[in-house]
Amino acid sequence: MLKRLFEERPGDDGLPGRERKLAMLAMITGTQLAVLDNGIVNIALPTLADALAISGSQSIWIANVYQLVTAALLLTFAALSRRIGRHRLYIGGLAIFTLASLGCALSRSFEWLLAARALQAVGAAAMLSIGPSLYRIIFPSRLLGSAIGLSALTVAFGIAAGPSLGGLILHVADWPWLFAINVPIGLLALTLATRSLPREAPIRGRIDLIGALLSIVMLSGSVFALDQFGHGDGGAPAIATLAVSLLCLIGFVWRQRHVTRPLVPLALFAEPRFSFAATVSMFAFLAQGIAFVGLPFLYQTTLGVSPLDSALLFTPWPLAIMLIGPLAGRLADKANPAVISSTGLGIFLCGMLALAGIDAETHGLDIVWRSALCGIGYGLFQAPNNREMIGSVSVELSASASGVLASVRTFGQSLGTASVGLILGLSFGSLTLSLWLGCVSALVALGLSLYRVPLARNPHRR
Repeated sequence: MLKRLFEERPGDDGLPGRERKLAMLAMITGTQLAVLDNGIVNIALPTLADALAISGSQSIWIANVYQLVTAALLLTFAALSRRIGRHRLYIGGLAIFTLASLGCALSRSFEWLLAARALQAVGAAAMLSIGPSLYRIIFPSRLLGSAIGLSALTVAFGIAAGPSLGGLILHVADWPWLFAINVPIGLLALTLATRSLPREAPIRGRIDLIGALLSIVMLSGSVFALDQFGHGDGGAPAIATLAVSLLCLIGFVWRQRHVTRPLVPLALFAEPRFSFAATVSMFAFLAQGIAFVGLPFLYQTTLGVSPLDSALLFTPWPLAIMLIGPLAGRLADKANPAVISSTGLGIFLCGMLALAGIDAETHGLDIVWRSALCGIGYGLFQAPNNREMIGSVSVELSASASGVLASVRTFGQSLGTASVGLILGLSFGSLTLSLWLGCVSALVALGLSLYRVPLARNPHRR
């Protein structure tokens, strides 16, 4: 499949084959750094708490600040990319991430590490906000699905390998190397990105600062509140934060309707294929978020396995995405992507239903095939759906579409985490109930995906 991505045909848009290869390598490396860094740090929180002489609850903020800042800036950076050029934003974000990684490695206090992590998140947000839209201008339209499938593989590998890589680094070196390892890799990615990413002329005009502020409060506030609910720390502050976020959402939508140069052009949502793909994506990521948080607890409490065995039981899911994602992307270049996505969601729903049936007598391979079934279905869904989102809008709007894609993914995952926490906090709550909620979310995603099939078959329909 890789060789096919670099073949040239008459009339191709995008970059020439060799330049495509270097640009893809730069994109994969940068995205991998941003995704891996979260998993690497999560596994190291107890070690960081001991090394920095802080409590376990304080150490959680080393992970949380990364997620909060990234979520807050996704839409703003997607809009900024149109003003300065996507290549400049991606290169700048990669440079900031690399520099901040060095700052994290040199940190000797909790406060310094927290600030460096926030700066890391700024760089990660710049890269993740426009990654899919850059694939749109790097690769020919006929290969967009395959390219996005490769992007899905990259993210899945980061999810799968993060905890294991973090554990390996801590086994052979001290905690600063969790971050120091990013520096040489980041410098390599910077060299590749500077030489290979396609240049764009900036679009004149000011960014909508009020809209940006509203989006930052809206996104960071909602993620913060959901995170508090997910950790059982809800209550008045979390409810108040969520209320402020909802007010900012209303203000943001009003602002986008009335400002001359909106942060997120509402014309995106006038395209039904885009709107359906975004909504389907949110419900699918909600279901996956529930499973990603609930299953490790289920394995360790209900089945009584060790954390290591729990990780091994979970691994078939991201590994299946890695294997299926590129194939699904290639299929989406040749057939109706909504049909492929719907098929994947059907398989994913079957896997979720199978996982919801786990009990204390379920062991070994009987769990592995259920987890693998979810991964196969999700891998078949994700790349075609992302292709539908990015490919259904014009190139001019693709940067905004990319920001929306990253935002709904983050919000869906955060809502999934919060849902598990809320259910566990209820007197009648259980881990199995949270998985059933994930099944309901997957069923909603499947229903919406099936409804939009005729739209994808007739792409010019409005």
